[in-house]
Amino acid sequence: MDYSTDIHWRFGQVVTAVREYVEEQMQLGFLELEENENQLRDRTSSYADLDLTGLRELAVACEKCELSKTRTHVVFGTGNEQADLMFVGEAPGADEDQQGQPFVGRAGQLLTKIIEASGLTRDQVYIANVLKCRPPGNRNPKSSEIESCEPYLIRQVMLIQPKVICALGTFAAQMILRTDAKISNLRGNFHSYHGIKVMPTYHPAYLLRNPGGKRQVWEDIQKVMAELNLSIPRPDAS
Repeated sequence: MDYSTDIHWRFGQVVTAVREYVEEQMQLGFLELEENENQLRDRTSSYADLDLTGLRELAVACEKCELSKTRTHVVFGTGNEQADLMFVGEAPGADEDQQGQPFVGRAGQLLTKIIEASGLTRDQVYIANVLKCRPPGNRNPKSSEIESCEPYLIRQVMLIQPKVICALGTFAAQMILRTDAKISNLRGNFHSYHGIKVMPTYHPAYLLRNPGGKRQVWEDIQKVMAELNLSIPRPDAS
């Protein structure tokens, strides 16, 4: 191998190594490639003139995917429309589908306790889901359903402009961060979504099945509150 060939070969090896490193870090969630503002505008262009009321009306009438045929109610989102903290879950469950409100079942009751333990109320935060309609039998969301519903969430985030998003569970975290990394690798660290800090953590439904995860979720919530410069009340505080 002559000198010129050797240089090209070594350069190719370096390029391959860098590409593999970047892909590995993205899979782990430690490196994120954000969409630029033009891409973001393109994906929400049809909703650009809508406020939250108009966006809700559009979502309620939405028939972009097959979930519109099986839902009882569209579950748009609720809470403070100027909230500094926004919780985003995966999709409505049976209770949410019946009531048209996010996180009102057993998992929702646990989320309420977590919010109140942090010193806030549900009225002070905003709560939404990636999907606005319940998948039958609470099955996992399909990629086509996420693609259809995602612009609603993007516009919600753009309008609310929270300082921190707490992504609840695998699907919410993976969709927001554009990653396939496991929630166990993502949680505990802040990530970025168009300049907004994102803290992934376990979904309350997971905690109902695995109570041992509550400690880790509480650690994540403490980091969120510190980022917001808010103090968590002591357990014995009145």
